[in-house]
Amino acid sequence: MSGSKSEEFCDWTVSGMDCGSCATKIKDAVSRLPGVSDVQVAIMSERLRLTLDEAQTGRDKVEKTVRALGYGIEPRKAGAKKDFMLPGAANKAEDEDAADHSRDDGHDHAGHDHGPAATASAKSDDSGHGSPGHVHDDPADRGKRWYQTGKGKLVIFTALLLGAAWIIEYLAPDIGRWAFVAACLIGVAPVAQRAFAALRMGQPFTIESLMTVAAIGALFIDAAEEAALVVFLFAVGEVLEGVAAGKARDGIRALANLVPKTALLEVDGKPQEVPAASLAVGQTVLVRPGDRIPADGEISEGNSGVDDSPVTGESVPVNKGPGDTVFAGSINTEAVLRVKVTKGPEDNTIARIIRLVEEAEEARAPTERFIDRFSRWYMPLIVVLSVLVILVPPLATGADWNTWVYRGLTLLLIGCPCALVISVPASIASAMSTGARRGLLMKGGVVIEAASKVSRIAFDKTGTLTHGRPKVTDVVTFGTTTEAELLAVAAGVETGSSHPLAVAILNRAKLAGVEALASKDAKALMGKGVVATVGDAPAWVASPRYAMENGGLDGLGLRQATVFEEDGKTAVAVFRAGAPLGLIAMRDEPRADATEAVRQLKAMGITPVILTGDNPRTAAAIAGGLGMEFQADMMPEDKLKFIKTMHDEGGVMMIGDGINDAPALKQANVGVAMGSGTDVALETADAAILRDRVTDIPAVIRLSRAAMANIRQNVTIALGLKAVFLMTSVLGLTGLWLAILADTGATVLVTLNALRLLRFNPEREA
Repeated sequence: MSGSKSEEFCDWTVSGMDCGSCATKIKDAVSRLPGVSDVQVAIMSERLRLTLDEAQTGRDKVEKTVRALGYGIEPRKAGAKKDFMLPGAANKAEDEDAADHSRDDGHDHAGHDHGPAATASAKSDDSGHGSPGHVHDDPADRGKRWYQTGKGKLVIFTALLLGAAWIIEYLAPDIGRWAFVAACLIGVAPVAQRAFAALRMGQPFTIESLMTVAAIGALFIDAAEEAALVVFLFAVGEVLEGVAAGKARDGIRALANLVPKTALLEVDGKPQEVPAASLAVGQTVLVRPGDRIPADGEISEGNSGVDDSPVTGESVPVNKGPGDTVFAGSINTEAVLRVKVTKGPEDNTIARIIRLVEEAEEARAPTERFIDRFSRWYMPLIVVLSVLVILVPPLATGADWNTWVYRGLTLLLIGCPCALVISVPASIASAMSTGARRGLLMKGGVVIEAASKVSRIAFDKTGTLTHGRPKVTDVVTFGTTTEAELLAVAAGVETGSSHPLAVAILNRAKLAGVEALASKDAKALMGKGVVATVGDAPAWVASPRYAMENGGLDGLGLRQATVFEEDGKTAVAVFRAGAPLGLIAMRDEPRADATEAVRQLKAMGITPVILTGDNPRTAAAIAGGLGMEFQADMMPEDKLKFIKTMHDEGGVMMIGDGINDAPALKQANVGVAMGSGTDVALETADAAILRDRVTDIPAVIRLSRAAMANIRQNVTIALGLKAVFLMTSVLGLTGLWLAILADTGATVLVTLNALRLLRFNPEREA
């Protein structure tokens, strides 16, 4: 991190944010502190992150500021890093020149860094920080019935105050008015306390301040009974908002519960129950039938059906055995497995998905950023309008002061923009939670909004439309070279590579019992092949065209390669300097659901195209069977240029395997990586498909479109209700209690509407 040595990245859990104004209030207050920068507040993940120069402001000062506003705050556990937010999410919206995605190109498969340590859910405490008012969710209240929570108790308390006032008025009408005054003042006191705290921090336009002014103002115009009722309805609204916001967060919390709390660790050959959070890489755990797997790992012993549905959404258990990868949270269905831990608990797939969903809130959709800017001048405008309603009619026409003060106060209450501000993040959070349950990971609102506008999709071929596991079908030797000699040289060149074509050659050599020749100094030729020193001389495994240009293939050999390519096979030439050795042909079959995915995309009005470095004949064989357009013989720079052209013509999505084509994935409006939970798939691109299903691509677009439709509905609800009640308030058709009910109702309605996305099935065609 650049800057002062005393600058630190800080991360807190903030309890109690239940509407958009909560986040705005905290962000504005904390941003005013000296030495504070890069403030980010996420409502759904209850998170505050910032960069702090502790030489100017201590962490305790930040926490004190947040608590003064009525929220609980606790530091998050170590491990949450600022740089987890992945390239292509927030950066795609706000910094198109940000660093490229971290992917490996070509035939060379270097290692990559793992993501940061996971962020465990930190416990926050709201007790002891202020009186009831705009009381915020205490984590201790989770799982309780509404009347057992702090907010519920406040509703009961204010209801008793109101009921007592009505009884007193019935029994003693002369002092009944004063009973309502007392009920109003007692109920509004904590609200006023928070309004004053916000005012001291330079925030005069908060819901607490509007509520306080309206309630006290109502007392001055002899509307004490209605003022007390408004205070009660305000408390009811807080309960409803808290319940709705809590439901929106339940999807993220449910993910954390997928990983078991304990594990059977093998110590000296004996199983010992230990906390799953204490597992370390390299340890071996015992997983019994019916148990959830406690960590990401590799099966070292046993064969069993593994249900990956909690992680990938794949409903059918997959048979797995030694050497196969398993995910934390998956269920062992049949037999005992011994699993070697390959990732710590803070870095397993579930933890990474949770981090992704939480931190994706920062990648705010353009619509959300616009609404945030709009709300900043909307509330002051409402206050000015309210003052004009109060002053202009009495001063200009001599109208009754009490009548217009009442209408102005009503207008003040209806003006709170909570529903408008929460309308977008609630929908985005619900959509991301729905996607995460099905192995569809999208990194924030900016990605969702971009995906909803896609009109063209570019597919990388190998590992995306095809299985990425080609098999050798033909071996042709030249001159005196034998098949064993050819495979020994080719395997030597490819030793250590994990490229699909390299794996196919190595597997064929192993199957034939041929040992690879010793090699060194392997080097990828971008989009052309690989060269290495095999024995004492260089050897190449390269494309026929490259071999032809470099003396590794003659005319007869090129014609044979062409025959292979016309059959839909990929041919590579094996040669030494000036000495052709032979050809190896491989075929990679399309995925079973590729044809159906293409049909669905076309039905949605989206044009799919294949961009591949393979030869035109092989590309034509694959594309023809799928009914797609294609571009072949494309180097990475060619793909980038083509994506730029498509980008200029409209929204474009690029689908790759999370390893190659980094420039094209970065250039596309949305880059999607396919891969079963790999580090690359989770940490690169803008979205990731965990199930290796091509039909999940149209599912991502359906989910994105549904989310944006939901957002439009929410904005319409929020602004529509405001417009109606603003008019009826000015005309005197609605009073204070209806105003606060409409404000709360709008917030609850948009949140509940957003929660509908939790039940949305993106795999079902409309």
